[in-house]
Order: sequence, then structure tokens, then C-alpha cells
Amino acid sequence: MKSINSRRDFLKVSAISGGGILFGMVLPQVKSNATPTAAADFMPNIYIKIKPEGSIILLAPNPEIGQGVKTSLPMIIAEELGIDWKKIQVEFAPLDVRYGRQAAGGSGSIRGRFAELRKMGAAAREMFVNAAAQTWNVPAESCTVEDGMVIHTSSGKKLSYGELSTKAASMEVPTNPTLKDPKDFKYIGSRITDVDAHLITTGKPLFGIDTRREGMLYAMVARSPAYGKTLQSVDDSAARKVNGVKNVIQLQNSVAVLATSTWAAKKGREALIIQWKASEKLENSSEHFAGFKEILEKGPSARGRNDGDVDSVKQQASKNLDVYYEVPTLSHGQMEPLNYFANVQEGKVELFGPTQVPDQLRNDVAQKLGISKDIITVGLPRQGGGFGRKLMTDNGVEAALISAAAKSPVQVQWTREDDMQNDFYRPAEMYRYQAALSSNELLAWHQSAVGIGRGIRGDSYVAGALTNYRSDSQGFTSNTPTGWWRAPGACTMAFVAESFFDEVCSELKKDPVAYRLDFFKKAKEAPIGRLGYDPAKYQAVVELVAKMSNWGTTPPGVYRGFATWFSFGSYAAQVVEVRLEAGKPRVSKVFCAVHCGRVINLSGAENQIQGAIVDGINHAMFPKVTFVDGAVQETNFNSYRFLRMENAPLDIEVKFVESDEAPTGLGEPALPPVAAAVGNAIFAATGKRLRKLPFVEQLG
Repeated sequence: MKSINSRRDFLKVSAISGGGILFGMVLPQVKSNATPTAAADFMPNIYIKIKPEGSIILLAPNPEIGQGVKTSLPMIIAEELGIDWKKIQVEFAPLDVRYGRQAAGGSGSIRGRFAELRKMGAAAREMFVNAAAQTWNVPAESCTVEDGMVIHTSSGKKLSYGELSTKAASMEVPTNPTLKDPKDFKYIGSRITDVDAHLITTGKPLFGIDTRREGMLYAMVARSPAYGKTLQSVDDSAARKVNGVKNVIQLQNSVAVLATSTWAAKKGREALIIQWKASEKLENSSEHFAGFKEILEKGPSARGRNDGDVDSVKQQASKNLDVYYEVPTLSHGQMEPLNYFANVQEGKVELFGPTQVPDQLRNDVAQKLGISKDIITVGLPRQGGGFGRKLMTDNGVEAALISAAAKSPVQVQWTREDDMQNDFYRPAEMYRYQAALSSNELLAWHQSAVGIGRGIRGDSYVAGALTNYRSDSQGFTSNTPTGWWRAPGACTMAFVAESFFDEVCSELKKDPVAYRLDFFKKAKEAPIGRLGYDPAKYQAVVELVAKMSNWGTTPPGVYRGFATWFSFGSYAAQVVEVRLEAGKPRVSKVFCAVHCGRVINLSGAENQIQGAIVDGINHAMFPKVTFVDGAVQETNFNSYRFLRMENAPLDIEVKFVESDEAPTGLGEPALPPVAAAVGNAIFAATGKRLRKLPFVEQLG
């Protein structure tokens, strides 16, 4: 038996055992007592797999929830590896500690892996070049790489990666490979179609909801109909008589019906007779906002940021603004309703379904079942949206508990109503904004915030550019569960801060673009205290979007609003155009400039920006969640209204600030400014200042 004691030994064994070569995050301490044989499988901790016949598989390590990383992450590897993109296959990587953070959240997948994946691809490329050079007895510097072939420049000799795979396995793994000059990039910065585009458009079973396993039962769960209620008793006799129902299982505060189809499970659930009891206060949204107002008027016990002397300046100002903004509770509303498959057996657990945090899910299931996480495998399908909802693991944990109790593989399917009543919501919030003004300048800025569950953290770019600045926030105790919602914190802070800045500009008769540029200039030349952003990057996106929209020359019948924000390392600035149709404002066009470092997949990046803008317009205009006695009133898309085609912008124009810097976040940063830009455009069109979401309730 031979142990694997080095990177070289590992790659050599990999090549022998599978007839090809693997490149991955090979840790020096990895050891194996396995004897390599022709039939043995490769170890799964890899990014690149190349077989002798030339087939190439690249593994995408992070969950795909619609942000495009199943395409863009392999693009980075392919760029440095020097292969033909049209000839590769992409698969999800298995959950493995050697991949590091395998999660989708905080717009972190690309920015967290860019340098690592470039190095992985470059190291593999150099090994193939060295293998070819040794084969031909020529200097490695005399060889080039193109489309998975090593070419000897002077002689024209060629060898494919497949032909070189066994030889390459004997090469040392470069610890500091030479990366490509960005001017030679072939894929990075280009337009690449999503690797699953054809499968999606032809309806292939890619998603968790498509899961099928032999012997699997379908489950639907009766959960509490209101926050503050718990299970008192259940009569399942009628449910068990429903055709197709195989079992009824009571969990701690819910009841699962298992059947041979989702329809039978649903009918069985409807036949349950359940008594729920109120064990906590049954809360109402109206009470939340009344409580917010009381807290804001009372003021905080401690300050957050507090630059200068805001109170003194307020007393000396020629005018003071004092206004309140309201933000409602929101659901995530992902298109694929929650679901999850679990098969809990003695000594082996298989989990498969939508989650943004597969490792956390595995840990939580292990803890709930009292088992070792080492016997749990977690498989990832493509996911039909997430937006932060699947950062919570309740759907997977619930499926595992049901499977363990039923001793059967199960797929737990949620309805839209289940989703809406059992979410981890974007919390309702209220803000108080105060500004001290002279005849032509903003002298002091004071923002106060309160929201369900937690204090609201964050400052606008006014902090660092204004001598007198104060911010404070407080939490509001509630039993309604809250969680992360797309661009958490920024998605609400940007709306209120950028709307209020527009109010300041209106009072001072300042151009909204020019006045912001004045603030970025002040922050760059003489920052006040800690500066949490790069004013030059802010300036770049504002100037670019102003140029794109030809700011200052509004077309006839068009009204414009402007907003900008910084989040997840990226900067976005937007100009929204609205027209009045039958007296009602309609968004007609949006211009958006973004600074996100180097763009990987141009078409995918544009898609992310456009999608975020549509999402932002939607949630500014239409939906909200209302609690009455702990129960959600908007239980489906007929009442939790979403943007329809007739309300969507006719055009969204996107441009990126050119940059050689490493990529920053992209899935979320274009959403935060949208609501403010829309509201500011509506003010320009109607003279009505909208300080409460959703806008449709104020527009009639």
C-alpha cells in the first residue's frame, strides 16, 4: 500500500487510477491508503478533470441561484488553462472543506475566488506545457497554449491536453504560476451564454423541485398559521383515509403528511383537524409602526456615528427638515417554492435540494439528528432564486427530520402560501431624517432608524464628507422572524438616504448630480473621520451615468430621478426616467453605471444589473407583507403583487467603469439605489414626495 505524501504523488495516483489527470486544491497533509487501480474513482476535491480522450470537466464550487456563477467561475479557470470553452462541461462541485466557502450570499462568489481560480488554471497550464516540452526535449518557453493544445512555436508540433495528461501528472505542481496578461484575455470580459441556458429553456429537470428517487414519498407540512401560535392537538384520522396518503408524522410544532404524490399529500393535509393555541402575543403590522414612531421620537440611549456638533448647528440653521420614512416587511418570493429531499438511513444521510449554505445545512442536520456530519452528503441542484431566503436551513432540516421519523426518502414540497407565511422576512423599518440648512448649503445631517429584530447599521456617503453628521439605530422586539433579503441593509438604507438627499437638493435648489459630486470631492480632499467608501469610484459612476443619460437635457414628457449607492465593494449610479400615462407614472428607461472591478462574463453581468433593477422597481412599487394577529395577509401573488410586463421599464442601459482591479460584488449592488431613483423621478413628475413603500399605495 502506498500513501500519498506530496502534491506530485497525489496527481500521479489520480492519473493512474482514472486514466486522466485532476487538478484541485490538493492539501499537503492529504493521505490515502488506497491502491490505485484502473477502475478507481477520482477524489472529488477538484476543479479540473481532463481525460485521455480530451474531455474536460470544470467544477463550479458555489451554489447557483441565478447569479450566473456556474458559468463565470469556470470561465476564470478556462481563461488561464487555455482551453476551448465550447468543448468543456461544467458540473457542480461536491461539498468539501477543501473548496473553502461554498455558499451563495453577500455577492461573494466571484470576488472570493478570482485569484484562487486564476492560479489553479495557470498551474495546470504550466504542467501541460512542461510535459510537452519534456516530451519534445525543448525549452518550455518555446511552447504556447491554444484551445487545449500545447504548440511548439518553431516546429508547429502539437499535443492535446488529453494526450499529455499522464505525462503532466508527473510534473511538479507550480506554487507560483505565471498568470496571463489581462490584455490577452480571451474569455474574461467577453459574453458567454449560461451553461444551463439550453437546459432551462427546454424544461430539463435541473431544480430541486424536479427531484425523483426510487421509493420516495412526497410530504406537505401543516405549520402554524400565525406567529405566536403553537400546536395543541391534531386529529389525523380523516387524513389517513385520503387515497395515496401513507403516513402522518407530528413534529415539534407541525404535522407532515406523506403520500405517493404532492396532490395526495396536499389533500391529506387539508383533511387534518388541528387545534392551535396562542402561546405568545399575536402581532400586527400597525402596532409595529406605532412602536417605531414612539421609539424614534424618544431617541436612542446611545449614539452611533457622531461627527461635529449636530445639535448646535440645528439651532443656528436657517431651515431644518424633519421627516419620516417607512419601509414594510417583505417576503423573498423566489419563483421556485421551497422544497427539499432527504433520505436518512442508518449510517448514511443523503440531502439534496435548494440551499445557499450547504455546509451550514449539513451541520444543522447533524446537530438536530444527533449524528456525525461525516455521514451526510449534500447535493446541489440549480436553484430557482434565493435572495437570502435559502441562507436559512429550515427547509432542509425539516425534510431530514421527517425522513428520519418516517424511515423513508421524502421530498417536502412547500406551496406559495407556505412560503409566504413561513419566511424569514426583510424587517419592517422606520427612519427619521433631519437636516440643518443654510440658504445654499447642507450644514448637518441626522439619521435615526428602528427596525424589527435588529438595529439598522450603515451610513450614507454624507458621512465623511460633512462636518456635522450623526446616525443612530435601535431594534424592535418581535416574534416575527427576520432574515437576510437581497442587499441587506443597503436595500433600505439607500432608499431613505438617497430620497432624503434629493429632498435636500430640492430645498437648496441644487442639481442632484452636481451636489453629490461636490460631496465626493470634499470626502476625497478632506475626509471627516472614518471614510467607509472610495469617493473616486463614487465619482466615476456618477459621472458615467450622467454622460450616458445626457443629464441636464431631459427629453419632452420625461421626468428624471437620480440615486447612487455603494455595497459589497461595488458602486452603482442610476438615472430613472418616468412618463405620465393617464396621469400615472410609468418607468420608461433606466440608465445604470457600475464600478465592480474587472467584469468576468459581460452578458451575465449585464443580466445581473438589469435583473436587480427590475427587482428594485418591483419592490419599490408594489408588494408588502402585513401581519394581522400574527398571520400574513398577502399569501400569494394575487395579493403580494409583483411587477407585470406592463409596468416593466422599456429599456435598461448598463455600462461598467473600466477597471483592472479584481472583481467586487455584483449580484446585489444595483438594487439599493433603484427605489430612491424611482421615487425622485416621481417627485419630479408629480411634485409628490414618496416617503413610504410601496409607492402604489400613495399613488392611488
